[in-house]
Amino acid sequence: RARRQPYRGLLQRCHKDCSSFCTDVGPVGRRLGEKKGETVWMEMGRLVQSLPDPVNLGQGYPDWEPPEFVRRSASEAIALGYNQYTRTQGHPELVETLAKRYSTHLHREVDPLNEIAVTVGCSQALYLSLTALLEPGDEVILLEPFFDLYLGQVKLAGGTPVTVPLNLKQGKWELDVAKLESSITDRTKAIILNTPHNPTGKVFSPEEMESIADVVRRHPQVSVISDEVYKYIIIDTPSQDKCSTAGCELELREEAGPSSPPRHTHFASLPGMWNRTVTCSSAGKTFSITGWQVGWMVGPSDFIARVHALLPHVQFCAPSPMQHALSRVLEEADQPFDGYLNYYAWLRAMYDRKRQKLLSGLKAGGLEPTKGEGGFFIMADARRLIPLVPSRYFQQAAANGRSRDFALCRWLGEEHNLVVIPGSPFFQNSESKMGKMKDESPCLLRMAFCKRDEILERACERFKILGHQVERYEAQAAVPTSTASTETHV
Repeated sequence: RARRQPYRGLLQRCHKDCSSFCTDVGPVGRRLGEKKGETVWMEMGRLVQSLPDPVNLGQGYPDWEPPEFVRRSASEAIALGYNQYTRTQGHPELVETLAKRYSTHLHREVDPLNEIAVTVGCSQALYLSLTALLEPGDEVILLEPFFDLYLGQVKLAGGTPVTVPLNLKQGKWELDVAKLESSITDRTKAIILNTPHNPTGKVFSPEEMESIADVVRRHPQVSVISDEVYKYIIIDTPSQDKCSTAGCELELREEAGPSSPPRHTHFASLPGMWNRTVTCSSAGKTFSITGWQVGWMVGPSDFIARVHALLPHVQFCAPSPMQHALSRVLEEADQPFDGYLNYYAWLRAMYDRKRQKLLSGLKAGGLEPTKGEGGFFIMADARRLIPLVPSRYFQQAAANGRSRDFALCRWLGEEHNLVVIPGSPFFQNSESKMGKMKDESPCLLRMAFCKRDEILERACERFKILGHQVERYEAQAAVPTSTASTETHV
């Protein structure tokens, strides 16, 4: 982190000037409509850079270095000379490793050369999937709330986004399958399915996945783009992850095949869904290497052939040394790690501990977390904090066309040095979903717990202070008007 400090001034200048290039986004960029220009990530990034000592629970990237075996694999790949272009569709060693893994996970033989494409991160895999599928005006169903990237990518690819809500009932996110099916038209080409889900952390159950598959079976023109970047971070699950005997390592090595993620259902593995699904993933979230930007897609050969044809016109290849390193990393991750059956078991335990820590802090702060079982985000209802926010923050948000969750996030940052992400960017119509400035509807925020323990502890301390302020305000509000304090905000 110390090495990065000299760049702080440059980052501040970049964030300050980031909107200057958005005045004319060109004919393709104009497809984004109101979503063109500055994103929430730019705005919150600029806020982080403006604060003296921020506690950043915003963007979803780990703030620690990757494991030693991952770093070693990268340095060895460079030292061994894997520094020039490789096969455009994917380094031969990496696609072989991925084919072995997905053959196990999907219960079928996957052809490494014809059923896998390696991309620059999962984001590119998603965009190329849409580009290969859509004709202008085709519809793509997004389960709302959704990762905000999906909306822009569908529009840029010439598609029309159609949202189907995940309903929040007693703190749990539920899919109305009948609503999903009624949203399908003759123009529907795809459903984007994300499990574990960003931003809610929802893990779709096998029963839910099978219900979605039933809908897809009844509509032969519909494909599924399955975003599975968090599949190894399903953390609300009992398991036998710890090595309990001296022979643990030997026992594990005798098991056949690569590790399958507990409680994760690969949509492509369901009956009849292989030919209807493109599975997109990456290594960034699993191995804390979001900057490596190596992603991939797995699917039927006729679809992957379309992507193979597009790739040479998009980039020559994803980074060669990182691809070679990743082929080694994926194999080594199946071995015992730090007292656990494998790296993935350690990863789940580590994230479960961090999630529990942040959950405790959020509850102490007067927030109501929604139920999530995977990924590394928590979505919480922060409406009890709204009365604490001075009116000028709401006025500023309204003037900029923002909803009240932006006002709350700005206040948390500027007055409490606490950076979180507003919930509205994860909805297509944020004002109707997030409520007016001061009504009683939920005000959702997203917090990332993929942060060092000391950062989470500092966040919990600040939430605890906020919780005391909420309690004082609510106690004052409960007092009859004639004896209550005249202060509006705490």
